Amino acid sequence: MANKAEENKKAIELELLAPAKDFNAGKLAILAGADAVYIGGPQFSARSAAGNSWEDIGALVKFAHQYYAKIYLPINTIFFDEEAVAVKEAIYKAYEIGVDAIIIQDMGIMEMDLPPIPIFASTQAHNYEAGQVKFLEEAGFSRVILARECSLEQIKRIRENTKVDLEVFVHGALCVSFSGRCYLSQAICGKSANRGKCIQACRLPFSLVDANGKELAKDKFLLSLKDFNLSGSLQELIDAGVTSFKIEGRLKSEIYVGNVVAKYRQELDKIIAAGKGKYKRPSSGITELDFEPDLERTFNRGYTDYFFHGRQKEIVSVDSQKSLGKLMGKVKEKGDGYFILDRENDLKNGDGLCWFDEKDNLTGTNINLVEDEVIYPNKWFSLKIGTDVYRNLDTAFGKKVLNGADRRVAVDFIIKEAEKGFSVSAKDEDGNAVEKEFIFEKKLAKKPELVENSWKQQFSKLGDSPFYARNFSFQSSQPYFLPMSVLNDWRRELISDLFKIRIKNYCRILVEHKKADNPYPYKELDYSFNVANSLARKFYQRHGAEVLEESFEQQKDTSGKKLMTTRHCLRYFLGACPKNLEEGKPDFKEPLSLVYNDRKFQLSFDCDKCVMEVWNEE
Repeated sequence: MANKAEENKKAIELELLAPAKDFNAGKLAILAGADAVYIGGPQFSARSAAGNSWEDIGALVKFAHQYYAKIYLPINTIFFDEEAVAVKEAIYKAYEIGVDAIIIQDMGIMEMDLPPIPIFASTQAHNYEAGQVKFLEEAGFSRVILARECSLEQIKRIRENTKVDLEVFVHGALCVSFSGRCYLSQAICGKSANRGKCIQACRLPFSLVDANGKELAKDKFLLSLKDFNLSGSLQELIDAGVTSFKIEGRLKSEIYVGNVVAKYRQELDKIIAAGKGKYKRPSSGITELDFEPDLERTFNRGYTDYFFHGRQKEIVSVDSQKSLGKLMGKVKEKGDGYFILDRENDLKNGDGLCWFDEKDNLTGTNINLVEDEVIYPNKWFSLKIGTDVYRNLDTAFGKKVLNGADRRVAVDFIIKEAEKGFSVSAKDEDGNAVEKEFIFEKKLAKKPELVENSWKQQFSKLGDSPFYARNFSFQSSQPYFLPMSVLNDWRRELISDLFKIRIKNYCRILVEHKKADNPYPYKELDYSFNVANSLARKFYQRHGAEVLEESFEQQKDTSGKKLMTTRHCLRYFLGACPKNLEEGKPDFKEPLSLVYNDRKFQLSFDCDKCVMEVWNEE
């Protein structure tokens, strides 16, 4: 029968991966229970507004490695030839400061002479089919981040055909387009999503018109998806072969990150406990919270599981692209400058409220004063009896999240009597250990019953270290007296040495990169493959593919080009899917178009692939 250590080695590691816009968000994510954090550097991140200095990234690496948590750096924009040297330098800098993996989109990076750092394929690389994922595995990628459009059945098929580590998004904002293949932002204002400058054009209000100019919808958020939430489907993902669970949000607040990470930590911990040794965490320590995580109490546009369990109708929030927060109740009474809701609540002064007005526009205000059940808003708007009121700013909860997470690594102590004093050993939960012998004159304690408790009290004062005292073992012939100051000095020396050993023993995964020549599943590549530099062109040529067009961003004339492919279908949304007509023959003439200001974007529908396409005006 295998011993416990051998069983633990065979256990499947389940990684909770959190976003960080900066050092503080990353630190809170780790304290709240993240096993890994991804954070953008100074350049080449798909979220250029969330860039960080190398000093801050290095500091986060050091903080994370205390808990054996990892830091990943996205260098997931496409780059031009004149930027290739800077991209390579950034990768080497990341490796030098201890970053654990690089996330990339541009295949030109695979042609570089790289340090031995693992490379992950960004979801921007359009990892939607088993053939693409298999190719990336054979091309040397350590992990593939799957497209958010993948259903559970697609993930299962990908797993059946590959062995590479699979990462999936489980929570947060959704791109309506296949990631990496959206050019709407570039077409509207010249800011490329593939270059980290996305303006989130899909969150803009559009009108929908038919070929005769009939307006089917006016100024609605027709492409603005609700937020992703698979918190109730983690076991299904695990059974399908996923081992890394990613939260979106490198532009989100610390409060959002802390709350969401804490919730998913709880859910994964339940699965790990129920697995009875089948699963384990890849990082160390336990997290203690002073708040109860609640996914509705921080930013959300309403939730959907998107296509995970098949096509769903209610995946967009057409009346608003903003966060609703948590439903607090309906207005049951209103008076001169106040209103009362129909249920108990914990609303506080300063909280933010919002609701949809009679024109279905989202409006809101802050609370000036709450007295018992009476709510006095800062600004007064028309608010009807029966209106649903949401809290989209929860001030008290936010303060709790910011200060309510702590994480500690277990340490066991053994105290032995030695010839000239005492031998004290400390061993952490990962097996790192230190033993020191302290010379001290032995004197019997006047109150022997207090000796062990005195040791426990002083050695449990682990302060700013990442440790907590779990177990004590005393092996002494007599109860000897030692001053508290002595015990404190010994504890500090022992813990300092243990911490150094722990950091020294951090297991960094290194990968030797070799050029592969496995055939690419596509033979002719247009602009949607985002080939923006000679290295990427060389990569695809070596894998047997011909690059027919340069990237969208490099083309002088993009009229008539496809700007987006999405599984979100406005035909389906209108109840006019040819495969499932809910209301008979549709009362409009195709082609349909989306209109924003004076720009018109024509729609087409590939029903065989069950996708909608958005095209640039001619």
